[in-house]
Amino acid sequence: MELLRLKDKVIVISGGTKGVGKAMAEVCGREGAKVVIGGRDEKAAKEALRNIRTFGADGIFVHTDLLNIEDCKKLFDKASETYGKIDGFFNYAGVTPVSPLDTCDEETFDWIMDVNFKACFFCCQQAIKYMRMNGGGSIVLTGSAHAWGGQKDRAAYACSKGVLRILMEHIAHQYAEEQIRCNYLTLGWTPTEGEVELRRSQGESEAELRKRAARSLPMGRMCERNDYSEAIIYMLSDASAMMTGSTFRVTAGEYI
Repeated sequence: MELLRLKDKVIVISGGTKGVGKAMAEVCGREGAKVVIGGRDEKAAKEALRNIRTFGADGIFVHTDLLNIEDCKKLFDKASETYGKIDGFFNYAGVTPVSPLDTCDEETFDWIMDVNFKACFFCCQQAIKYMRMNGGGSIVLTGSAHAWGGQKDRAAYACSKGVLRILMEHIAHQYAEEQIRCNYLTLGWTPTEGEVELRRSQGESEAELRKRAARSLPMGRMCERNDYSEAIIYMLSDASAMMTGSTFRVTAGEYI
């Protein structure tokens, strides 16, 4: 009999309608979790929920605009109202626009920090609120190799991912006694919808992007969505009960 590693756990995913977030929502369902998808694309969420239900699991979609902190609160309130608890939170939502230090405007900077950091901060606040009622839980923050300095055209983005590392370490240190743990999953270069769209706007096709990335990445190819499945399942499951404050890299050898 197959072991369901997230059986009966309630997992909240911000940005669960796109890219790695959507893929991991389906993976969590496959592993027996009740999945709460936060995002704005209802059509994509319904597709993910259909797939989740084919595994015999359950899930709901909560329309969430991460620029609205009340929506961040609503995401967790609805999860708790529906399923009675929250065991895990995977913070995937983020934006990655071009943002070099010498030309980034205030509007772009504020957008990046509001989505990537401010929304995550208040989502974690809500996650902790509900996890402590249930004796603990696991928070996984989506990181990036850019957090260690980043490329020249991603200065604001790099800062947003760097501050998430500090938030992860703070949560891990301050809430361990409540059995609330937090880890930082460093994602590699992945051809998500957002990444492909950005490169197309710069005149590069997805095929050209993949070829360029393959030449620069030590392991010879970009990371695909499902390359992160086992890491995320591990960090959300009881198998990682004693793991907190860790930086977990799945980057095809990329260290910026």
